[in-house]
Amino acid sequence: MTRVLVLNGPNLARLGVREPEVYGSSTHDELVTAVGKWAADLGLDADVRQTDDESELVGWLHEAVDARAHVALNPAAFTHYSYALRDAAAQVTHAGLVLVEVHLSNPYAREAFRHVSVIGPVATGTIAGFGVEGYRLALEVIAARS
Repeated sequence: MTRVLVLNGPNLARLGVREPEVYGSSTHDELVTAVGKWAADLGLDADVRQTDDESELVGWLHEAVDARAHVALNPAAFTHYSYALRDAAAQVTHAGLVLVEVHLSNPYAREAFRHVSVIGPVATGTIAGFGVEGYRLALEVIAARS
């Protein structure tokens, strides 16, 4: 079974409470449940994780490379400035693995500072603006390419 790390960055544990008009009303626990079902339906083994710690996300990306696991990554605010995360994400794609950048909202429809992603240029692709459904789309891409 193909392994996928579904990694969520800062503030995503607050889903359902933090700006539901932007990020939706689903909680992180509901996201974990949905991802588990979608992954199983696609024959994937998904491990969903969340952290507010940049270094922990970097370590998980290193783990993905070493374990040959594909990645769905919602870097959240780290999207716009974390070169450490960008360099770790590049290791995933340079290893021939799929890394899909996922955003619940559409960064290009928001504040100007959100229009720049340092992750996008090293990701296999980006899915944004479809809420939690974006994770399902990311898993479908990973299943099709693995």
